[in-house]
Amino acid sequence: MSYKKDIELHRVNKDKYFKESHHSPLKHHLQHEFTGLDYYPIDENLKFEVELTPFDKPEVVQMETSDNNIRDYFNIGYLKFEIEGEEAKIHVYRPLDDPHQYFIPFRDATSAVETYGAGRYIDLEKHGNHFNLDFNLAYSPMCAYSENFSCPFPPLENHLKVSIKAGEKNFPLEI
Repeated sequence: MSYKKDIELHRVNKDKYFKESHHSPLKHHLQHEFTGLDYYPIDENLKFEVELTPFDKPEVVQMETSDNNIRDYFNIGYLKFEIEGEEAKIHVYRPLDDPHQYFIPFRDATSAVETYGAGRYIDLEKHGNHFNLDFNLAYSPMCAYSENFSCPFPPLENHLKVSIKAGEKNFPLEI
C-alpha cells in the first residue's frame, strides 16, 4: 500500500472509532452529528526520518495538564529538521513507566487558529537512533473532544514558530 493510502486509511479508521465506538471520546449526541475530523491534505514533505540528539542523562520534566495537574516525563533529546526553509528543533518525551513509548507534544503557528489551541501530538516510532517524524499523523489530544480527559500541554521548547499544515485541524463540532 502507498504512503498516502496508509494515511487515508488511518484517518478513516479514526473517524470510524470516533463515530461508532463505545469508547469514543465524543459524547453520545455528538457521535450522531459527527461526520469526520477535518485534516490538512497529506504532504509527504512533512515526513522525516530524523536522528535523535540524545541528552547524556534524560531529565525528568513536569508538564502541566488540561485538568490542572502535573505529569512527569523524560525529556530524552531532540530532533532537528528543516521546514519552510528554516531549521527547527523539537524535543522528544517518554513516560517514566514506558521505555518504548515516545511522543512529541507541540504547538505551531496554526495553534488556536486552524488547529487545537493547546497544541497537538505526534507518536513516534524509533528505529535504532532514528525516529519517523510524520506531521501528517499530528493529532489533537483527547481533551480537544471532551473535558473528561487530562492532556499534557506542550512545553515551551516545543512551541514552533513555523506553520505545520499537516495532520488534524480544529474539531468541527462544539463539545
